[in-house]
Amino acid sequence: MAAKPEKQASYNEVTYTETQWRLLRKYREKAMQIMTTLEKFHLQTIAHGSIARGDVNPKSDIDIFIPEPPSSFMVETALEKATIPINTRLIVQATPTYAMKAHIEIDEQTSITFPLMHMRKIEHEFYRFGGEITLNQLKESVRVAGVDKRLMLIEPAEKGHVESSVVGREEHVARILGVSVETVFDRVRALLRRDEVGRTGVFVKKELAVNETFEMALRKLAEVNPAVRRRLRKDGL
Repeated sequence: MAAKPEKQASYNEVTYTETQWRLLRKYREKAMQIMTTLEKFHLQTIAHGSIARGDVNPKSDIDIFIPEPPSSFMVETALEKATIPINTRLIVQATPTYAMKAHIEIDEQTSITFPLMHMRKIEHEFYRFGGEITLNQLKESVRVAGVDKRLMLIEPAEKGHVESSVVGREEHVARILGVSVETVFDRVRALLRRDEVGRTGVFVKKELAVNETFEMALRKLAEVNPAVRRRLRKDGL
């Protein structure tokens, strides 16, 4: 069952078991392997979500993000040389106003995402809202604060983490995470709406053909989709 947002004031101290610490180390080692591979090709990366915060479980994803639009050829070449498999390649766009992104699925749990166009500040801050961490921070076993899908602020502690509700404390949470209040309110609205109406899907989701590059697929989408075409023109692409 999907985690439901916490709308009432709540505060908990969570102590991790040795099993959870081992799971966190395992996931982080996998993330570091992929991030190291990409950064050898001068592709700056972050990991985000529960592996950045520390509150992992057996179903947690390993999400890696390249913040600045790279050459998709460079990304895929880096993975190929490291014999990291690419199972599925998708172009996704959450809404007409959000940047289109390339999404490479390594396996059911692991993915690499990067923008195919300029991202707005609020889109960049989405990752910091959920917790983002660099390769060097992973190597140093750093954990960072971030908000989970329950709208609980996760703050690392020596034996686990402290979690507290975000709703009604948006300005305080924004200061802790170093993001704008607008970003916090945007994410709160989105997660509360998802809880009310269910998962609404994405505006664009297209799987690439075997011999198709992300850039080729983006051009084809722009030819038939006016919203995509307008976004590309706005970015001068």
